Amino acid sequence: MSAANTENTAASAGGAPHEQPRGRGGKLKIVAKVLLCLVVLVAGFAAFVAAQPADFRVTRSAAMSAPPSRIFAQVNDFHNWEAWSPWAKLDPAAKNTFEGPSAGPGAIFKWSGNDEVGEGSMTLIDSRPSDLITIKLQFVRPFEDTQTSEFTFVPDGDQTIVTWSIFGEKNFVSKAVCLFMNMDKMLGGEFEKGLAKLKSVVEAAPEASEEKSADDDPSGS
Repeated sequence: MSAANTENTAASAGGAPHEQPRGRGGKLKIVAKVLLCLVVLVAGFAAFVAAQPADFRVTRSAAMSAPPSRIFAQVNDFHNWEAWSPWAKLDPAAKNTFEGPSAGPGAIFKWSGNDEVGEGSMTLIDSRPSDLITIKLQFVRPFEDTQTSEFTFVPDGDQTIVTWSIFGEKNFVSKAVCLFMNMDKMLGGEFEKGLAKLKSVVEAAPEASEEKSADDDPSGS
């Protein structure tokens, strides 16, 4: 057998067993690099989310042709919210409960419904007649969070400027969600709907009150 044939035979016999382990080792290195890249990306994304501003505030205002006292009464009693809240009709089958006083500080409204309304509670913690209402919001679903909502009522001639705000600190999940969703646009749009409906309710109230007064007038005049 020639030297060339001997080398070829040796390569065939001894080379192949060494190539297969090197192939598996190469694949393992690639997998390890991919996993490392994923870990770095996840860690980088988490750090980016954590660095986002925590404080937030969403505010909308509307002018209403009604005295502050009438509008205040609509907001100060959670039983009235079904007539104008933008979330009241999202789930007709939602379970709603009221606790504490019927209105004012200590009044509590709890809800539990579908994915659109989730689950949580509102507790009225401050109530200054015709001036300010402060509400503590506690969410259970779709995520746990605590925020504060405020209503202010400022006379302006024969109108009242009603301002609805929500503010608080975003947790990690909220920060991540806000990277893909504009909270001001999303919540602000719902506030605008609610204020528009509240406006229609309170501006229609005088006519209803006048009719009731006429019916109750014993003189019939």
